[in-house]
Amino acid sequence: MTGTITESTTRTSASSTDHALERLLDAGRRRAGAIDPHHALLWESLGRAAEGGKRFRPALLLATHDALGGTAPGAAAEVGAAIELLHTAFVIHDDVIDGDHVRRGRPNVSGTFGALARIDGAGPDAAVGYGLTAGVLAGDLAIAAAVRAVATCGAAPDVVERLLDLFDAALHATAAGELADVRLALGVSHASLAQSLEMEALKTGAYSFSLPLQAGAVLAGADAATVERLGRAGRAMGVAFQLADDLIGVFGDPTHSGKSVTCDLRTGKQTPLMVHARSTTAWLRISSFLGRELGTDELDEVRGLLVASGSRGFVEDLADRYLEEARSVLRTTGLPSEILDSVTTKPLAARDSEVAA
Repeated sequence: MTGTITESTTRTSASSTDHALERLLDAGRRRAGAIDPHHALLWESLGRAAEGGKRFRPALLLATHDALGGTAPGAAAEVGAAIELLHTAFVIHDDVIDGDHVRRGRPNVSGTFGALARIDGAGPDAAVGYGLTAGVLAGDLAIAAAVRAVATCGAAPDVVERLLDLFDAALHATAAGELADVRLALGVSHASLAQSLEMEALKTGAYSFSLPLQAGAVLAGADAATVERLGRAGRAMGVAFQLADDLIGVFGDPTHSGKSVTCDLRTGKQTPLMVHARSTTAWLRISSFLGRELGTDELDEVRGLLVASGSRGFVEDLADRYLEEARSVLRTTGLPSEILDSVTTKPLAARDSEVAA
């Protein structure tokens, strides 16, 4: 059984997920407040990290659940909130890994606690270390809370077991993708396009797309074949989305996206954008801008080189191909096209627009 997604349904789903997420955060605040004021502050910072964003992951889960005739909206909202909290954890940890202290134009968890340490009189290195410690711990707490929310979502025991298996698979895939991302950035070897795309499929596709699609299907009682196809569609959607995010990470506007436009260049990420650029005659000039902080004029220059070399166009076309692959797989499940159009084409259609993940 399939259905259609209406604007009213989307608003109702978003509201139910937001309420479920707020309950999860409130529960954490209460437990933290009973232990230690600094720990309570950590939860407050975690709550701020969960604010904003597009909430497309829980929206994708709820839309899939509803389209497949699901009858467990309460459990779906809880699991959707868990996925959003999982996303928050990964964002916090990603900032720790990249050494970033600002997210969406304001101090992130690490930046907040580093600043507090400096106010208390700590030296620069100690303050940074304290901030990074807070980031690691906040991300860990968010992951634990997300898994607990799935375990207590109210679905039947066999459904909960399948959901936990999906979460476990997504956690392993994302960790592998993040490790690969950092490993490739070591610069000890040149990544192939296939290696770079596999890293992006693991890092983003697993938890951002495959997990909400498959969790929504499991909650709706879909058969194993449908769940498997949705996993494949999610993988392709994830690569398309990450390719668009890579472009935003160089060509975007941080005031709109909340995302640094120099981090990928500074840390030498071997994204498909950079892998393609390495194959062009402009690489010698492009590579001179990598691995260091860039001024405005330098950023403009490297952006121009990436456009002139054809690397930006290559990534845009590649993203479109992955998007069509996802669309093709989704058609075999009977899900309405709005599920894909409302979530993934936005960052791709407006080439110079930004989306906050």
